Amino acid sequence: MTEKEKKKHEKNLHPEVEKTEERIENQYIKTEKPETHVTDLAQDEPEMVTIPLKEYASQLEELEDLRKKVDEFSEGWQRERADFSNYRKRVLRDQEAEKSNSRIEIIKKYLEIHDDLERALKNLPEVISELTWIDGIRLIDQKLNGVLESEGVQPILAEGQEFNPELHEAISNEDHEEIESGKIIEVVQKGYTLGDRVIRPARVRVSK
Repeated sequence: MTEKEKKKHEKNLHPEVEKTEERIENQYIKTEKPETHVTDLAQDEPEMVTIPLKEYASQLEELEDLRKKVDEFSEGWQRERADFSNYRKRVLRDQEAEKSNSRIEIIKKYLEIHDDLERALKNLPEVISELTWIDGIRLIDQKLNGVLESEGVQPILAEGQEFNPELHEAISNEDHEEIESGKIIEVVQKGYTLGDRVIRPARVRVSK
């Protein structure tokens, strides 16, 4: 068998060999690059646009007007925002004040009951002062007093104190040999505070 016949025989036995050889040859085939023309490069460059100077100045002026309007809108928006914030604070403050006033009005009603119980217990006839059910009334008065204290209600110091118009209400001015002028002789009705606020001034008799 000749060399040529031998190669042909090997190709018939391995058909993939021929395909591999063709693929290798194709990889080494040189391809020509497309030519780049100067005219093509010129087309890719951005085109310069020119406008008249007068038109350019007009556009600048228009841009400046737009900036001023933006500033005006921004300032107006800031003012509206501040006004709304103040309005919101004022509404919350009014709501808190209304809530506090309602609470004080309710406390005042309990204070009237507390006053009645104290007066009744203070002026009990001796005949019934030692009865068992009287102790029950005393206990009710103590519980009511505890409720008021838990709400922050505090009695105003008055008897023997210097008269203070912010805390005391004078119902009379009297001459007194033992108590100096301007001092409180007697407390007719207790006064109370809630925090820094006077719920009810103490009603007192004052020495003159």
